[in-house]
Amino acid sequence: MGLKQRLITEALEAGFVACRVCRPDAVPQVPAQLDAFLEAGYHGQMGWMEERVAWRGNPSVLWPQAKSVIMLAESYAPEFDPLAVLERPELGAISVYAQGRDYHDVVKKRLKRIARWLIAQETCEVKVFVDTAPVPEKALAQAAGLGWQGKHTNVVSRDWGNWAFIGSVFTTLELEPDAAEIDHCGSCVACQDVCPTQAFPAPYQLDARRCISYLTIEHKGPVSDELRTKMGNRIYGCDDCLAVCPWNKFAVAASDIRYHGGAGGTLAELVVLDDADFRLRFSGSPIKRIGRDRFVRNVLYAIGNSGDVTLRGSAQALCDDADEAVADAARWAVARLASL
Repeated sequence: MGLKQRLITEALEAGFVACRVCRPDAVPQVPAQLDAFLEAGYHGQMGWMEERVAWRGNPSVLWPQAKSVIMLAESYAPEFDPLAVLERPELGAISVYAQGRDYHDVVKKRLKRIARWLIAQETCEVKVFVDTAPVPEKALAQAAGLGWQGKHTNVVSRDWGNWAFIGSVFTTLELEPDAAEIDHCGSCVACQDVCPTQAFPAPYQLDARRCISYLTIEHKGPVSDELRTKMGNRIYGCDDCLAVCPWNKFAVAASDIRYHGGAGGTLAELVVLDDADFRLRFSGSPIKRIGRDRFVRNVLYAIGNSGDVTLRGSAQALCDDADEAVADAARWAVARLASL
């Protein structure tokens, strides 16, 4: 077998569900798309997106010596219906990708394995990335033929649906590029219709300021009254637009059981977490990065939306919390439950 076919074989053996290749300059449309996104203010409080725009818009600028980009997908497809928890208001709904081990750690180890293998085959340099650098991973994934950016802006594949992490290995090797994938969404708008906050101003466009994933993870301070009432019991991320994609009928089982660690619990047990308890409970989880205050703020919004008056006392106890966003959420939850 040639080098590229051996690379694909190695990637599949490492646990990836797909491996494709493109050139670093294969996404010339990204700068204009990024500029339009930022000018519309869709990035909200994510000021880091305005930094190093040249890198984020052009992978060739990120590392000029790179000749090829190896794009890899790793499945984290759930073995359960991720929307079922939304019918259980006493529970906190946590996005599928965050229910187990932090994917940054797991995927990066696999990427490093591929990088080491490549260096052992040919004299070259490599750099690995997984959602931690200004790399337009979704656009590169489509350019490499891994999948396409669906109307929900996430990568979708006819072979594995949309439950996958995307990683990349940049290399100075010249590898034969694959054909770019074309759009297969057709007339389907399931992901647009299901969004509880109407975060999609148009197909293929996302206003992060209205996205529950953004609101529960990136947004600092209080969430607007209009949006917090639409969050339901979602306390970390949101899977609605991913879960309804018809292409998930081809989803491939997750390659690592550590992704399904069963994070979550009842609102009653989560709302009482202090900083130490929070860090202990979510050690090794991506949830840990948002900190106790933002997490408990989200739990309090869920309590306010739960309709469960037995949780009023738990919210009342946090009305004078040291974090003002937590205290505000607690007072709001108490008022909502008091009106029932």
